[in-house]
Amino acid sequence: MTKRKPVMLVLGAGAGIGGHVAQRFAAGGYHAVLCRRSDEEGLARLVAGIRDSGGEATGMLLNAVEEGAIEDLVFRVERDIGPVEVALFNLGAQIGNRALGDTPLKTFELGWRMATFGLFRLAQALLPQMGRRGSGTLLVTSATAAVRGNSGQHSHAAAMGGRRMLCQTLNAEFAPKGIHVAHILIDGPVEAPDTLGKLLGPERFAALKAAKSEGKDELILPGELAETYWHIAHQHRSAWSHEVDIRPFKDKPWWNS
Repeated sequence: MTKRKPVMLVLGAGAGIGGHVAQRFAAGGYHAVLCRRSDEEGLARLVAGIRDSGGEATGMLLNAVEEGAIEDLVFRVERDIGPVEVALFNLGAQIGNRALGDTPLKTFELGWRMATFGLFRLAQALLPQMGRRGSGTLLVTSATAAVRGNSGQHSHAAAMGGRRMLCQTLNAEFAPKGIHVAHILIDGPVEAPDTLGKLLGPERFAALKAAKSEGKDELILPGELAETYWHIAHQHRSAWSHEVDIRPFKDKPWWNS
């Protein structure tokens, strides 16, 4: 009888961070479960790429804001695929640059629902089960806005700041039960077509890559970033990292630009 592989669950599996982390864990012997809100064709390409490389992967569409969707996802994955040993919460919460007067209440709340409430729901559905098993890892992608607010970023900064503090409370409760919670702060632009690429548009994204990537390494490369996620998930419990910040070697923080 073939032994089941450990399961790695990704919420927010685009072609950037989420997809590359899933690929890295699949290459390392995990069954990667990739979830994203839309673009079923893009999801299928990611899954096919992992399988073509000899890994195991499953793709699922998920509207994380929908009531009960995250909870049902965790239930189905644990029942049908296996216990989740590593989960990555990689959902973005950027609603755009909006002045206070141009930020409706529902728009502000949407950032919180994606960034903070979604993480809370995943934790509530998954961490008690990990606790009963005595092991598990929750990796949480975050952003500069979690520690520094900027003009026009009221929703994003409040939501990501809440995400960061929620990681701290989850760590305080679950680390003694053997659950590693890590807040990974991405303090720079990632060469990701599904996020930065869509924000800039095809022409500006191509120009940015030509100017700062393609051997220059001035954009964060998601494949290299995935190695950090892998390392954190496999640290010895006597030396766990709770918060890590990452940036390219020549990047200027926005407050100095």
